Amino acid sequence: MISWSEFVYFACAAVILWFAGAAAAWKKSPKSALGLSLTGLCVYTAFIIGLWLSLDRPPMRTLGETRLWYSFFMAISGLVVYARWRYRWIMLFSAVLATVFICLNIFMPQIHDQTLPPALQSGWFVPHVTVYMFSYSVVGCAVIMSVAGLIQKTDRYLVSVDSLLYIGTAFLTLGMLSGALWAKAAWGMYWSWDPKETWAAITWCICLGYIHLRLRGQKSWKAAYILVILAFIGLQMCWYGVSWLPSAQESMHVYGQ
Repeated sequence: MISWSEFVYFACAAVILWFAGAAAAWKKSPKSALGLSLTGLCVYTAFIIGLWLSLDRPPMRTLGETRLWYSFFMAISGLVVYARWRYRWIMLFSAVLATVFICLNIFMPQIHDQTLPPALQSGWFVPHVTVYMFSYSVVGCAVIMSVAGLIQKTDRYLVSVDSLLYIGTAFLTLGMLSGALWAKAAWGMYWSWDPKETWAAITWCICLGYIHLRLRGQKSWKAAYILVILAFIGLQMCWYGVSWLPSAQESMHVYGQ
């Protein structure tokens, strides 16, 4: 049975493969880059599957477990962006971000062992958390390219940023809808203006604002990049920032409650 004690071995192997893939991408060897990165994903996936079977539940309850999924989807997003647009630096940045969250899990083992409360034992649990983590990773890639665009003072990344933010917003919308249906089944109401729900709505509105401006033909690429960065900040607040708010301490959305 796989447990968190084995995580470091799977994670280190995956990280080495991801960085090897990033190096291959930088050297303009796309086949090696894709092959190494996919192998790293397979190693990481093996741990997730093993942990899922060991826990007898989806590993999505604790903050550490969501970090596990964020690293997973971050690696996937970087791989997809590279495969689609061949930005050779994107795999390096996605590997770095994935590694940061992996390191947090390795050096903070106390956040792993928590029991799933009855309210979260729902069929909505897996789709809700999965689509949110995927949207976070896609927007994460979009913000990397937005920062690069601001630094390089170019609009060359707008096409890919648009595509990623549209996808991220779609999955964010699915996450909010599934969360509302889950809340109705668990607590009898679709929406309660819980701090996490409020920040999710704020982030969603920022994303819609970006889409609205782009569809209206807004030409300011700087404003577009800044909106993407603001949306990412909103996501971080929605994900774990609200846990530090006094008003959120009684919320079921706070990890560990």
